Amino acid sequence: MHAPVLAAVAGWALALGTTAACADAAASPDNAARGAALVANRNQGLCVLCHAVPGVAAPLHGSLAPDLAGVGARLSTAQLRERLTAPERFNPDSLMPSYRRSEGLTRVAAQRQGQPLFSEAQLDDVVAYLATLR
Repeated sequence: MHAPVLAAVAGWALALGTTAACADAAASPDNAARGAALVANRNQGLCVLCHAVPGVAAPLHGSLAPDLAGVGARLSTAQLRERLTAPERFNPDSLMPSYRRSEGLTRVAAQRQGQPLFSEAQLDDVVAYLATLR
């Protein structure tokens, strides 16, 4: 039902110009501090556009998706990773983009085509951060 909207949101997010993993992220994976910075970044992680995030001022976060407070207590790290890589498996109508998929998207900037929103290291960092939200 919302597949075209999902593809458009993911494409829009890619068009914003998210960056690939930096050398620092590759050097020490699963850094929760880097993950927190990605989640709170309205231009890169994009999580706060839809989710309330602990520690982020209310006027700066969205209310379209579930609050992330306590998500680390509710879901395992494997479940968190799967929610970030295949959100449509849990909610076919979800507007949340896959942070590792790069095919089947629409309205993607030419320089970002074929590139996922997060590198594998960035995904590890975000999962590490979300796991701390207990």
